[in-house]
Amino acid sequence: MAEPLLAGPAPAQGIRGHWPLLVVLSGNMLLDAIEVSVVLVALPSIGADLGLSLWSVQWLMSGFALGFAAMLMLGPVLSGRWGLRRVYLTAMLAFAAASVAGGLGDGMALLVATRLVKGACAALTAPAGLALIGTTFPGGAPQRRAVSVYSLFGAAGFTVGLLLSGALAADSWRWTFLFPAPVALMLLLWGLRVIPGSARQAPPRLTAAVLRNGPLARATLGAACLNGSYIGLLLLVTFETSTGLGWQPWQVALGLLPASVPLAVAVPFAGRLVQRFGTGRLIAAGAVAALAGQLYCLLGPRPFAYATTALPALLLVEAAFVLSFAALNLQAARSVVPELRGTAVPVYQTGVQIGSVVSLPLVAALMTAADSHRPALLATSLIAALGAAAAAGGLRGRP
Repeated sequence: MAEPLLAGPAPAQGIRGHWPLLVVLSGNMLLDAIEVSVVLVALPSIGADLGLSLWSVQWLMSGFALGFAAMLMLGPVLSGRWGLRRVYLTAMLAFAAASVAGGLGDGMALLVATRLVKGACAALTAPAGLALIGTTFPGGAPQRRAVSVYSLFGAAGFTVGLLLSGALAADSWRWTFLFPAPVALMLLLWGLRVIPGSARQAPPRLTAAVLRNGPLARATLGAACLNGSYIGLLLLVTFETSTGLGWQPWQVALGLLPASVPLAVAVPFAGRLVQRFGTGRLIAAGAVAALAGQLYCLLGPRPFAYATTALPALLLVEAAFVLSFAALNLQAARSVVPELRGTAVPVYQTGVQIGSVVSLPLVAALMTAADSHRPALLATSLIAALGAAAAAGGLRGRP
């Protein structure tokens, strides 16, 4: 996912000379990734404190994904008009301001609005960070190492967010909104010194060649289904353990770690895995693992228990990410010629976020309407099955 956005020759200076810039970009990427998970564990506490249903509080999760998806395609246009540096720094400032507003606000409308803003800001900074790496670090090994560090911080962000959420929500859920503000401001002040200016470029245009690309469409659908079924299952497990089993936020956070730690550990080795097995096989294996995890949770032991019901499902779904996360990203990037990647990658990333935008409200609605969590699990299983069908189509289309 990262490499297709890298473009153009970079100054002939090694990674050591640019490490302050890499720290800022990677730190902000970590902060963006944390935002995906830090609110998840706090949702039951927010609902209890404000008297809100699951259907209402889930918008704090899907709102972030919606803001991210809505801004992804507009980001290159803004960067082309105003420049990467200005867009990046403005997004960081807006991110910090939205964090403060969310932590101090009470109304649900304000909380959701701040999450929409933060999702939009993350959609601006994540691609811009990759573009800045591409224009600043020299090609070859230095650039690959910089991208590896940047990607590792992004993959670790979900795990860090869970741990922080368990600790912060134990005191007050407001800290999960407030804590990013000082971190973002510190990165912003550092970024003012180290983020270079860049020449404005014409934004890429969405063309029919991108929209009609079969491998790109399959990768986008597969990633959307993988992400949607995954985040839907996490929402379900969070509320089943919190309200059903009476777990505290820190217990819920620890219980969700098996669904995030393996990917963070496996990211440095993802390239070797793709080299050995190819993208098609890994995507298919991941889709099967994701479907198996959903079906196990749907058809597994009753009543719902963490050790016998949730944990095996979480491990299987996380195995799907370990197998196919990098492979899906690479297939999306390699499915088009280099000239079209500036458009194809945002299309793919938008599809990934739409998976969350669809699954979170669906799971919340089914869990609210039914006395059992089985209808919601049936929905996530069907989403995973759609991803498996897309992966099978990719295998049939291989030469």
